[in-house]
Amino acid sequence: MSPPHQTQLTHHAPRTALLGYLAARLVGLAVLALASVATGKDGWHRLSGRWDSVWYVRIAENGYGYEVTLPNGDVHSDLAFFPLLPLLERGLSAVLPVDAATAGLLVSWTAGLAAALGIHRCGAHVGGERVGVLLAVLWGVYPTAFVQSMAYTETLFTALAAWSLYAVLRGRWILAGVLCAFAGLTRPTAAALIAALGITALVAVVRDRRLPARMLTGVLVAPLGWLAYVAYVGVRQGSPTAYFDVQAAWGNSIDFGVALARFVLGLPWPAALGLCAALALLGWLVALCVRQKQPLPLLVYTIGVVFVSLVGAAYFGSRPRLMMPAFGLLLPPAVALAGLRTRTAVPVLAGLALASGLYGAFTLLGSGPP
Repeated sequence: MSPPHQTQLTHHAPRTALLGYLAARLVGLAVLALASVATGKDGWHRLSGRWDSVWYVRIAENGYGYEVTLPNGDVHSDLAFFPLLPLLERGLSAVLPVDAATAGLLVSWTAGLAAALGIHRCGAHVGGERVGVLLAVLWGVYPTAFVQSMAYTETLFTALAAWSLYAVLRGRWILAGVLCAFAGLTRPTAAALIAALGITALVAVVRDRRLPARMLTGVLVAPLGWLAYVAYVGVRQGSPTAYFDVQAAWGNSIDFGVALARFVLGLPWPAALGLCAALALLGWLVALCVRQKQPLPLLVYTIGVVFVSLVGAAYFGSRPRLMMPAFGLLLPPAVALAGLRTRTAVPVLAGLALASGLYGAFTLLGSGPP
């Protein structure tokens, strides 16, 4: 029988994780509100009506088919954006008295809470309830966590990924596959989640020398969402590589780090040195995840998201945001924080929340997209 204090922690941990995550995001929004007043800029509009959010809203209202031709001749098509978020925006705006942009915020915020709870469950499975709580809060104070308050796909995708991974950890393969399929309708990064399920299943089959029907079903269902959208774009454009052509036109082709290397080499040396230090820190975190012997599906997913985020020729400023769904990177610091007293851990998290909020306000109120 578990001790009374452990039973109480287990009972209240999910609520604590949600409240801690919510507090972190409210700090970020409060900092943004104060910065908006100080600068005279509309922070609220930038949460729901700028950059990628505009593309999702346009798809929700009018469907696919919009393109922009840049002065250099490049064509940016809305087919680069996966359909689940705009479908949810359209559905919510049809049943609630809100426009599609506000619906996007409602989806993102609700998904953020679902993601925090799923992250908590994954963390608790690995290191116990306290680690799970701290992992959820750390995700809420991630440097680019301000995107979690925007009408973007990061929270929706992370919620689906976290619960899919937790389902795998619990042996619920069909549920994991269904959630992965929906993740594949949300972001191209779902390729990392599909790989996590596939590799985990393959290792299990080699180890146990059997392939349960539920596992096979889950693995076969997992890529259907991603494949369905890629096929839709291919049929619509009349080319099997159409989706990848659309991404390439946006500058998001896979170049295995060439664009990243050129970006680093083109910086002034102090900035280049700082960026190299940040990349070294990222590599160190990945190494810690391996040394921590995280469960295979979580480890493959985390490394996959990091890999996909670094090997593309995408706008550099977006890479930290693209890596945000890799919450497994935060497990080593969550375990370290779990070893501290609560009266020490809380101020550390509060400081991180404030720093994340300040960075978010600076970025959102600036000129470039996150």
